Amino acid sequence: MSGILEGKRVLITGVLTEASIAFHAAKLAQEQGAEVILTAFPRPTLTERIAKKLPKPTKVIELDVTNDEHLGRLADIVGEELGGLDGVVHSIGFAPQDALGGNFLNTPFESVATAMHVSAYSLKSLTMACLPLMQNGGSVVGLTFDAQFAWPQYDWMGPAKAALEATSRYMARDLGKQNIRCNLVSAGPLGSMAAKSIPGFSELASVWDDRSPLEWDLKDPEPAGRGVVALLSDWFPKTTGEIVHVDGGLHAIGA
Repeated sequence: MSGILEGKRVLITGVLTEASIAFHAAKLAQEQGAEVILTAFPRPTLTERIAKKLPKPTKVIELDVTNDEHLGRLADIVGEELGGLDGVVHSIGFAPQDALGGNFLNTPFESVATAMHVSAYSLKSLTMACLPLMQNGGSVVGLTFDAQFAWPQYDWMGPAKAALEATSRYMARDLGKQNIRCNLVSAGPLGSMAAKSIPGFSELASVWDDRSPLEWDLKDPEPAGRGVVALLSDWFPKTTGEIVHVDGGLHAIGA
């Protein structure tokens, strides 16, 4: 029986460790029949080591999404490897330390600008870099952390994720005519590299212990990875501009 991504070619960013949602998305995508190519920054060698734990070998490309030269050469490199693309996974987020951990009112604009560029604008720049390879349409899937609320310790990553969510909707609007869907998975907190960079992360994560209808496991990124793979597939052919919550249902629950 073939998988739901049989014959698909997918570029996946953000594979840093086995705890990364992106790693599980890549693993599941391969298991479901896709050819996968990875990007990495700032340490491609780290991603290359982690990539060896995937079911099949895959190429790793260095890509800084704030570097126009890197973006400009991406389509040529991926095109030589895969011939084209059917899916792109944006799993990229970063904010300087002074933009996190309860420092919201004191964060300088330079740090805010960095968070916005890397975490939100990069969804547009990455997709546009890949667009020449998506001649037959395709699916772009990003990862967010529910930006409806102000979370403890999350500070300027909250507005950055809100910008990411808005960017996804506008991209859905403008790319629909090319049969390209753009959706996001809103995952609950996970013990990833990104989480470790947030001072006081345990305070944020503890919200799930009290309010999540389904038991939430900080150590299990696979449900979010499954959400990504589902949106990459043809099982959501007319869904775009959507945010699919994979958070144990917490988004639906009040205090």
